[in-house]
Formats: sequence, C-alpha cells, structure tokens
Amino acid sequence: MMQEPQEPLNIGKMIFEHTGDAHDLDFGPLGQVELPRWQPVKIGNLSVDLSPTRHVIFMLLAAAIVMLVMFLTARGLTKARREGRAPRGFANAMEALVLFVRNDIAIENIGKEMGPKYAPLIMTFFFFILTCNLLGLIPFGASPTGNLAVTGALALVAFLVIEIGGLIKLGPKGYFGTVWMHIDGLPPAGAFAISLFMLPIEILSKLVKPFALMLRLFGNITAGHFVILAMFGIVFTFGHFGAGSWALGIGTVFFVIGVMMLELLVAFLQAYVFATLSAVFIGLMQHEH
Repeated sequence: MMQEPQEPLNIGKMIFEHTGDAHDLDFGPLGQVELPRWQPVKIGNLSVDLSPTRHVIFMLLAAAIVMLVMFLTARGLTKARREGRAPRGFANAMEALVLFVRNDIAIENIGKEMGPKYAPLIMTFFFFILTCNLLGLIPFGASPTGNLAVTGALALVAFLVIEIGGLIKLGPKGYFGTVWMHIDGLPPAGAFAISLFMLPIEILSKLVKPFALMLRLFGNITAGHFVILAMFGIVFTFGHFGAGSWALGIGTVFFVIGVMMLELLVAFLQAYVFATLSAVFIGLMQHEH
C-alpha cells in the first residue's frame, strides 16, 4: 500500500500561528483547548467581540503571577521584620528589584516630589510587561506583548497619565502655556506667529511618544520569536539531507539556545525601557518649559 506524501512544513504559517492570537490554547502534541465564544456586543453599527483569546488568557495569567509574587514578597518581608532580621532568599531578591524600579527608574526620572506618587504605576508597567515577555519563552506559551492591541493599550495608559498628570500638576494655564514660545527680543506678535507654526509639531510630538512605546515593545518581542521559529524551521526544511542534516540540526539547536538566552535579556530590557521611557515622559510634563 502506497503512503500518501506528507505535506511539506509551511514555516511561515507555523510562525504566524505561534505569534498570532487565536481562540484556542495550543499545547502541541497534547492537543488544543478551545476557548468559549460569546456573542458580539452591538454598539450601534459597531460589533465588538469580547470572547477570550490566547493572549487575553496569558495576560490574566501574567497579572495573577505578578500579584502572587508581590503577595509572597510582602509576606516574606513582614515575617523578616517581625523576627528582627534581614529578609532572605526570594523576598530579598524581589525587594532589591522593586527598590531599583522605584528609586532608579521612577523617582530618578520623575523627581523626588512626584516620583513616589507615580512609582506604583511604573512598577506595574515593569513587572507586568516582564512577566508577559517571559511567558512567551516557556513551552506552549504566548507573549501578549507580541500583540499590537496589548502594547497599544499599555502605551495609551502611559499617554493618558503623562498628559493628565501634567495638566493637574501645571494647571490649564501652565499646561497649554508650554506650547507657546516666549522669545526674548521678539514682539508678542512674532512670538505668537512662531508658536502657531510650532503648534502642529508640539501636538505631533505628544502622539509620537506613545506610538514609539507601542511599536518598540511589539517589534522587539515579535522579532525574537520570528528568529527562534525560523531557526527551528531550518531543521525541518533540510531534514532530508541524510548525515548532513544531523550536523545542521545540532548547530541550529546550539544557535537557538543562544538566541533563547538573548531573549531572556531582551525580556528584561524591554520591560526596563518601557518603564524608563514612561517615567521620563511623565517627568518632562511635570515642569513648565
């Protein structure tokens, strides 16, 4: 009996299925778990699908992990204080990381006056994004931060905090006065004309900041997964080369391990960059120009 030829592996399809969102959880050889589908919500002529997806599930998992880690850290610190000793182990490491984000990112870039007030938000950005990034590196995992909708929502939160925080701190006159230029030696009419010319640029600069936050996080996380999966695809593509395929496969495995180690660094680095830039932008809006 003749066997039907196997369909060749479609590497592009495999990559996009892994990095894209879906209404199921894929556990590879263990099978798939279909997520519930709900009726779309009608808002006028707009239909909004609120059914849970793979990235939504992993976002909820990331939030739960962050809350659990902080709860265990707080319990360990409380126990250490009660016993009159320094914290040890996991609680000590997490306390050092939290203090680093609070002092060296939030307060350092926003200022000693307003920094402590915004520190919880900056720490939430850092630990939530870091957890989302790391979830994509586990077997059968997914990175919600590889979804433009997720990074866009995070950037939108940062944008609203930056602008509303600046408006509250400076007041309407101080906030809108940052757009108008006061140039020594120019009559009021000349300064007004230059300010009017610069107004679109000022507005555009405000929109570019969240756009850059969104694309930087999305691009760096997605690119790493593309590289890793493309390398795995090489093994399957050239697996029929006999003995040579073994050397190619072994070399590719070591290369992929190296890229995975690099992705661990990228996961921390992108969480740090997003939190730092958010703190910098918030700090810039806390002072009149």
